[in-house]
Amino acid sequence: MTDFDVIIAGGGPVGLGLAIELGQRDIKVLVIERFHSRLLIPKGQNMTQRTAEHFRAWQVVKEMRAKAPVPREVASTGATGYGTLTGPYTYEWLKRGSVNAYYAEAPVRMPQYCTEWVLRDRAEAIENITILYDWTVEGHSQSADGVSVDIKETKGEGVRTYKGKYLVGCDGAWSKVREDAGIEQAVDARGRRMILTVVNSPELSKLVDEKFPGMDFFNVLVPELEGYWQFLGRVDMEGDWFFHRPVASDTDADNVDVRALLTGAVGVDFDLEVKYLGFWDLRFAQAKTYRSERVFVAGDAGHAHPPYGGYGVNSGFEDVRNLGWKLAAVLKGWAGETLLDSYQEERHPVFASTRDDFIAKMIDVDAAFTASFNPAQDKAAFEAAWAERSKPQAEVNQFVPNYAGSSLVAGEGRPSALGAHSFAAESGYHLAPATLSDGSCVYDHLGQDFSLVVLNGEAEAVEATANAANSYGIPLNVLRLTATEETTRWGADCLLVRPDHFVAYAGTSDSEAISNCLMASTGNKVVEYV
Repeated sequence: MTDFDVIIAGGGPVGLGLAIELGQRDIKVLVIERFHSRLLIPKGQNMTQRTAEHFRAWQVVKEMRAKAPVPREVASTGATGYGTLTGPYTYEWLKRGSVNAYYAEAPVRMPQYCTEWVLRDRAEAIENITILYDWTVEGHSQSADGVSVDIKETKGEGVRTYKGKYLVGCDGAWSKVREDAGIEQAVDARGRRMILTVVNSPELSKLVDEKFPGMDFFNVLVPELEGYWQFLGRVDMEGDWFFHRPVASDTDADNVDVRALLTGAVGVDFDLEVKYLGFWDLRFAQAKTYRSERVFVAGDAGHAHPPYGGYGVNSGFEDVRNLGWKLAAVLKGWAGETLLDSYQEERHPVFASTRDDFIAKMIDVDAAFTASFNPAQDKAAFEAAWAERSKPQAEVNQFVPNYAGSSLVAGEGRPSALGAHSFAAESGYHLAPATLSDGSCVYDHLGQDFSLVVLNGEAEAVEATANAANSYGIPLNVLRLTATEETTRWGADCLLVRPDHFVAYAGTSDSEAISNCLMASTGNKVVEYV
């Protein structure tokens, strides 16, 4: 007999997100979290538009915006500087707001601990979720029908054992669950020791407000760092800032001069108070598989990378949005067990692409630039190259995690983080929002099940798909829409939208193709699409 359907190791933002995703689907969940208290360290701040859509699905988006210490108007744009932030060479960088129209929500900027507070409140309000704070997962064992999880009081001697049908490790980069499951990692140790400090400096805030109005995060390039960033940003509007920077391998709290490092990056002297100081090792790591029978890993337990560009917590949230509906479908009996293999199939290559095509690429491109151009040696060549860099960058528009070519969707391709934002509906891609004839957004109607969105579909196609869904007990929401200017941008008569709001099928009212896609999307039937 199992105590819970799913046991989650780790009650950080990713673990809580998975708990909410499952709890809202009437799945019985236990979350084991080592600490109730939180260090107020502002990591994981840049929440993308897609993450805000998750918050919407988890019914917390209003609460997130209310808690956000940085207002929306300054929460999605930064600047890059050369030499110093206040020097002659800067340009606008990472304009996240430029792709707002392709999502149902705008980005949110808030420290991870604020995000956790909101998610904790939401999880604790869901009857199916139990959270044990100040307990640590000590180990687990698997059987044919479940997982047994041993836990211990973090600061005490109490021990317990719980049984679940599945275990998900959301317990960070040094995951105990991953280790005990025998899941190996591929690690690229870059050999860089990094400092993370939080300071309070109203003077820095005033300086930034004057030189960079409406911006809130910045990086500064210098040749000696070989492409690795000096990265600073607002924690709030009250003068708190975070700062990351590579340092010598023997640097510690006794010999580091935070003021010299930060004022050196900015380029002017200012008063500051150090509120937090820590160190971390820059590396890339990815689990070779995200599943070992009844055990899964998500978030940093599955993949870790430097905090460049805000990809970390956003990738973790997308992991659990992908895994959550699949676990629920299998537990409720309307999907086959093979559906769970698609979590690896879809999410693993997306992170690999995020690492290679965005984060590592940024480091390599910046290293090549600083090695090749220097205003002190050839000002004209540097300024020409800097002007080229200053043109609108493609990264924001190209970062489009997708599941093209997955066995769960129609069409060809390969899951990746590379793409191009488009309003056109395409199999394997996130559905762009559209305003309907009554003025509402389509995201107000998609819900948490599969949705068949019909614009010009024939009744026969709708009936055939509904019959296929009924035969397997698959919950299907049918939306018959009157075409509007925005829905026509999808370029399809019928859409099959997955519970995570990715498109499984986009095309004509082909009843056989739509029904087969629905079966393939739930692991009930293997279908190959040409």
